Amino acid sequence: MTDAVREMKKEAELALKQLKGEIVDLSQQIFERPELGHQEYFASGLLAGYLESKGFTVTKGIAGLETAFKATYGNQKKPRIALLAEYDALPELGHGCGHNLIGAASAGAAVLVKILLEQMKLSGQVVVFGTPAEETSGGKVTLVKKKSFVGIDAALMFHPGEANVIDVSSLTMEAMEFTYFGKAAHAAAAPHLGINALDGVIQLFNGVNSARQYLEEDVKIHGIIAEGGVTPNIIPHRATAKFYIRAVSRYKLDKAVEKVLDCAKGAALSSGCKVTWHNYELSYDEMVTNKTLAKVFEQNLRDLGIVDILANRPGGGSLDMGNVSQVVPAIHPYLALKLPGACSAHTRDFAQAAGSKTGHQLVVLATQVLANTVIDLLASPGLLQQAQEEFRQRR
Repeated sequence: MTDAVREMKKEAELALKQLKGEIVDLSQQIFERPELGHQEYFASGLLAGYLESKGFTVTKGIAGLETAFKATYGNQKKPRIALLAEYDALPELGHGCGHNLIGAASAGAAVLVKILLEQMKLSGQVVVFGTPAEETSGGKVTLVKKKSFVGIDAALMFHPGEANVIDVSSLTMEAMEFTYFGKAAHAAAAPHLGINALDGVIQLFNGVNSARQYLEEDVKIHGIIAEGGVTPNIIPHRATAKFYIRAVSRYKLDKAVEKVLDCAKGAALSSGCKVTWHNYELSYDEMVTNKTLAKVFEQNLRDLGIVDILANRPGGGSLDMGNVSQVVPAIHPYLALKLPGACSAHTRDFAQAAGSKTGHQLVVLATQVLANTVIDLLASPGLLQQAQEEFRQRR
């Protein structure tokens, strides 16, 4: 680290001391008004308004998504570094995944970098993307499809988790809904006149369970019966099942989907039903962490005194950040949200921590480490070139 970069990080740290109350307040306001995916009007408006008040140029409703936004500051010359903000909540649990912390940290880090760009101590552009609905239909997937990341040199975000993990992977995923159509009839008086759509769904589950022995170990399939009839006295004329199908790579996922489709067709044939299927949520690609960017982030974390860091952790779930990592060098590290005992995300305890003093401390830490990482990338073009060369080699 050069003396100039060290001085800029010190200046960012001093600015954070002045701004941390605002950043914590952003996080807490979002926490106290949880909104489901694509309904985050308050959270997206709050973050976009905050950035606009700090001098960013804000465009709302990007990529055709009402609760997405783009906020930019700096000249049009490269490099352009993106910070991604999430802010959707979970049904019943509120911010049980801590997205209130993510949105506030990305916005806060961008403001710290903006101060240095404004003083012309750095050159380039910082961009904040507000990305809705990570928990469901993946706003980042739509942003990728709409070419929102064209011209972006690197994309960064953090996520609260159970431990500090730098090199994160995730599973690619298809969300598929199968609807079986039969024929209603009186279940007691004339069952022979009916065709039971629920039988088709049950046969689908049986077929998928039998097929598991032929799938690779890292393929995961889990489903629910979303609709199975209205009363036992009427043979169901319609029944629906929803599945998540996951794998470590798109190739393995496509093979697994093929088997599930065979099961669906076989279930229709054996039950006498007709079946249709479609993707009820957008498809997620696997997360590929850019190791060059990850090392920069990790070093900044260590410089701030955080040393209990896991090098990597295989992902058990799916992230729409995975789609971003397919088109631009990207990282999605986890920072530990300290909880009493063993507790994972998507729980009430995790949600409570995300709105507590522990969460406030984490959002301040995340803001600083993200800002310092962006400072390194803007001040040291060689790091970005290395990250982009790694990205090209991987592709």
